[in-house]
Amino acid sequence: MEENQNNAIQDNKPKNNNLWMYIVLIVLALGIIGLSVYMLSIKKELSGLVAEKETQRLELVAELDALIQEHEQTKMEYGEMSDSLVSMDSVIQANAKEIKSLLNYKWEFYKVKKKLSRLQVVSQTYVRQMDSLYTVNTELTEENLQIKEEIQIERRKNQNLKQEKDELSGKVEEASILGTYSIDAVAVRVKSGNKETVTDKTRRADRIRVCFTLSENSIVKSGKKSIYVRVAQPDKEVIAKGRGDKYTFEHQGEVLQYTMKKDVDYQNEAIDICLRWNRRESKELQVGVYHVDIFDGDSNIGHTTFELK
Repeated sequence: MEENQNNAIQDNKPKNNNLWMYIVLIVLALGIIGLSVYMLSIKKELSGLVAEKETQRLELVAELDALIQEHEQTKMEYGEMSDSLVSMDSVIQANAKEIKSLLNYKWEFYKVKKKLSRLQVVSQTYVRQMDSLYTVNTELTEENLQIKEEIQIERRKNQNLKQEKDELSGKVEEASILGTYSIDAVAVRVKSGNKETVTDKTRRADRIRVCFTLSENSIVKSGKKSIYVRVAQPDKEVIAKGRGDKYTFEHQGEVLQYTMKKDVDYQNEAIDICLRWNRRESKELQVGVYHVDIFDGDSNIGHTTFELK
């Protein structure tokens, strides 16, 4: 009797074990199904966001293309008269090219919209100036050129119009980003008394010196500005004092390393700046062409190169 009871207990144990195994398998299967459904919903949501962003990009591209097409049509309608506003046309073309580049590579739609709005204002001003020139030209054609006094009046109108056009062109150019000039990047050998001698030999180069002038600009907002300089070796690696966040800055949404930095108090007047990077004893400079870029926040305001042998 006892033996029969033990056998019954032993027969029940495998059944119970199998039951628990089936329950665990069912729970795992339900979990996998739930996770799969969740991942599918996430993928669908991401696809929707990508499609929405692409739609925004295409809308901005279409708006830019329409603006440029309208601008080119205006130039064709006015013919040779458009030559008198060639500087303003250059500003429009340059800004359109920059916006198209941002649309193709950066997708910075907020920045693109701001630039596109400013470009639309410049384009509208261009059209008004062309209308004014056309109106003046028509009036001159219709006037009796034999009446000296009326001819003089029309000449004065032309002079005033030209002055307004020149002032407008100057303001458009002046409103651009902070600029630099007289950029000079060289390698130098340091002698006694910290005296620097320019060299193009890698084995003699103790430091890299970059000098330039921030241009005068009455439109740019005055105050403290952080100027960053990046020096890239021939293999494209940027020379830096360190690889931590301490030696980086943000440029158009990207984090970039810099070689040298200078904080300046810009008061809309030209400032001469010289920055130096001292080579460490363990650092070997490469032979080839070095590229130097100067940045003011989101703007690349200068570029030059130098070569070491």
